[in-house]
Amino acid sequence: MSQGVKEEARLAWLALVLTPRMGPTRCGRAVQRLGAAERMFSASLTELESTGMPAEAAQFCYDGRARAAALDEAQRLSEAGASFVTPEDDDYPQRLLEIYDPPPVLWVRGNASLLNRAGIAVVGTRHPTPYGAGMAEMLSRDLARRGVVILSGMACGVDTCAHKGALEAGGTTIAVWGTGIDVIYPKENKKLAEQIVQQGGALVSEFPMGTFPAPQNFPIRNRTLSGMSVGVLVVEAAEYSGTRITARCAIEQSRDVYAVPGNATNKNAWGPNTLIKQGAKLTATWEDVWEDLPSQVRLELESRLEEQSGVKNGGNESSDGGSASLFTEPAILPPMSEQERLVMQHLRQDEALQLDELIERLEPKMVSGEVFTALFELELAGRVKQMPGKNYVRSF
Repeated sequence: MSQGVKEEARLAWLALVLTPRMGPTRCGRAVQRLGAAERMFSASLTELESTGMPAEAAQFCYDGRARAAALDEAQRLSEAGASFVTPEDDDYPQRLLEIYDPPPVLWVRGNASLLNRAGIAVVGTRHPTPYGAGMAEMLSRDLARRGVVILSGMACGVDTCAHKGALEAGGTTIAVWGTGIDVIYPKENKKLAEQIVQQGGALVSEFPMGTFPAPQNFPIRNRTLSGMSVGVLVVEAAEYSGTRITARCAIEQSRDVYAVPGNATNKNAWGPNTLIKQGAKLTATWEDVWEDLPSQVRLELESRLEEQSGVKNGGNESSDGGSASLFTEPAILPPMSEQERLVMQHLRQDEALQLDELIERLEPKMVSGEVFTALFELELAGRVKQMPGKNYVRSF
């Protein structure tokens, strides 16, 4: 296929998606019956209607409005520093083609070549407990450190923690949106969106530019999120939630489902605990996910890590004659002072402790000034995290 024909085909896919009443099924059927996407620009009105297009849609394509809309959208994308991919492009996620009704077009800002890399979708409630937030961040960080791409929806709560964990590890992450690629939602995650792109990740949507966050868009987004992934990891989710939809989509798409067990008295533990009862893999550490990955995926990740390790080490082997470990842990943290150790003894990863209560517990051994100093040093070292309301939790 010549470059000119290929560009016409890409433009035709975009034109079809922007045509009224043309969902994924009708778009795919139209291309299949025309024999090639670019044929829609030269087909007669009768030919277009014979593909199953509604009369309104066929007329929209025939009189050139669809092509004009596609050219305008492509121009807007270019000005925004974004792009789009179609099922005929190399960057289109091949895993998505395995699902029912894959999106005919994906709008992408960032590294489009990342879309075919092996990834795990990390999903959960918008209102996690400190335990849920910590687990989402920790698991995402540990998996990203091993080369796994972390996918999520960039919503508040678990999604945000997942993206941040991947970025903290120096890894890559993909945010799949239920809005247009130019409509950041929620707005408070604008900085996070920029960080994802700057660190080599990508922002992805199957909705045209300018699409606002309509409620019906997010279940559609969820099936794309799970479809792009090797598996879906559920951290915390209530009985009736979007996360439940994502997990169901994953099961229908024959994707692996992982779940972090939660406190049975917490309503957000209902989702993962129920999934575990139904056969999801109980997940407490990154190894629980890693050992369950398909052999081909693990080999791909290990090969990529070996290449990166070789580049960083100048291609040299480690001093003991063996290859550098694929699973190098973070640099060893500086030793803690006696005051820092005392503070750490009272903090937990799954339950926040308010500052006043912490000072009260430590009162016989430490004055408040020493507690403040110890907390500051522990935060700098990444051992402790401050939550809203001067609440503190252990990071690991």
